[in-house]
Amino acid sequence: MTEYSGVLSRRNALILGASGLFLAGCTPARPAAEAPPVHTVASLFAQDRFLVAHRGSGDNWPEHTMQAYAQSAQLGVSALEVSVNSTRDGVLVCHHDQGTLRSTGLDRKIAELDYAELGGLRVDARAWLGPATPLEPIPKLREVLDRFAASHVIFIEDKQGTNTDSLLDLMDSYPDSTEHFVWKQPASALQVKAAAKRGYKTWGYFMPDAIPRLAELADRFDYLGVFYTSDDATISRVVAYGKPVLCWEIHTRAARDRVTGLGVQGLMCSNVPYLMSSEAAETRDRFSTGTRAAGDLPWTIEKGWNAQPVIDAASASVLLASDQNFSYRLGSMGPIKREVHTLAFEMCWPTELPSDQLHAGIAFGQQDDTPYRVLVPSTVGGYHLIIRPGGELVLYRRDPGTPAGTRLQSIMTAPVRAGEWIRFAVEVTPASVRFSRLDGAGWSGMTMDREYRGGYFSLCKDYPDPVPVQFRNIRVS
Repeated sequence: MTEYSGVLSRRNALILGASGLFLAGCTPARPAAEAPPVHTVASLFAQDRFLVAHRGSGDNWPEHTMQAYAQSAQLGVSALEVSVNSTRDGVLVCHHDQGTLRSTGLDRKIAELDYAELGGLRVDARAWLGPATPLEPIPKLREVLDRFAASHVIFIEDKQGTNTDSLLDLMDSYPDSTEHFVWKQPASALQVKAAAKRGYKTWGYFMPDAIPRLAELADRFDYLGVFYTSDDATISRVVAYGKPVLCWEIHTRAARDRVTGLGVQGLMCSNVPYLMSSEAAETRDRFSTGTRAAGDLPWTIEKGWNAQPVIDAASASVLLASDQNFSYRLGSMGPIKREVHTLAFEMCWPTELPSDQLHAGIAFGQQDDTPYRVLVPSTVGGYHLIIRPGGELVLYRRDPGTPAGTRLQSIMTAPVRAGEWIRFAVEVTPASVRFSRLDGAGWSGMTMDREYRGGYFSLCKDYPDPVPVQFRNIRVS
């Protein structure tokens, strides 16, 4: 595997697991006294693989904020992606949406606000990143470029589509600007000629509805973009066009490995610290911090901030309360690579019990971090340990492409009571899987099934009813 390395502090190197870094061709670690590297468009595309911090890596920090850009740069990322809007009084700011509702809670259009008013708002990503996430200001574009334009590559996009001249003029004001900026836009937009005329490299990204126009539009751009949900044939078609391809937006290691295996060179990445490594960063959950650990993600990204479970620092737990079949991957703790290991966790229905045929539990043994949900076919297999309110504890095997699991072993334990925590342990060896309920009298079962020994796992609420389920004390030993 090609490595994606970057310049890491000692603390970050320990967090990421330096032996598992994935990004290759980037600048190696340097002595503390040495000047930081200068990344250019030429040096970026000279790498076999590279990451671009999409929105500053919005799975880890409030998107398009100075904090996000600075944290990504500190980890050694060579390139940042910046979306631009203009206020009513002509101040260019870093913000993805043309309105502020999703990011701040105030439903206003940026074009209708003076910066004096917009500057008082704060990006509130607590629903996505956890309740301890700080509120961050929406930065002026000039402030971000003053800090990073001389040292990094900036993929920059006018989201309103009306600021071409003012944005290009600002870009031109920086030394060696064509060596550090890449003009970014939808493939069908028309501003590319103005950017190319000023000497900037251009990246045209193809949403699925624009792929049929690939042959018509691709020649406009130096680099091409393809959406991560595109199938293998579509990605291969874009790669075969012969220009460097970047895929957006990448959240998981499985997606990273799939698209780079198809020839994609650059990854617009929303999860920088997680994707820079292929090693487990944690051996226990981090719910007590009140923020989501890098790599922990709900099964769906498309539902955005509405799909994140509730992290509660006071109880050091996570609450799955969505009214749908829901899973939450703890990628921060994967992959577990020890052949013999124990996965322990506690679970509780805090307010009421679902009906007796419904259940919750943990899925484990997955080979990669592809999303997993009960009764929904997956490309990756594994095991699924569930408990029903009546006390039945069941271990299932789930094969790729199948909606239902195969029952391997079941035991009866004491009925579950609302508000009481239940303790479990899963002991994995090369020859067996032993599962136990540890509270009360203690009960256990075993299977000799050897099919799945992957190191990724998910917490699962296996029903659409709105009855919440809670987890805590997840740990690997």
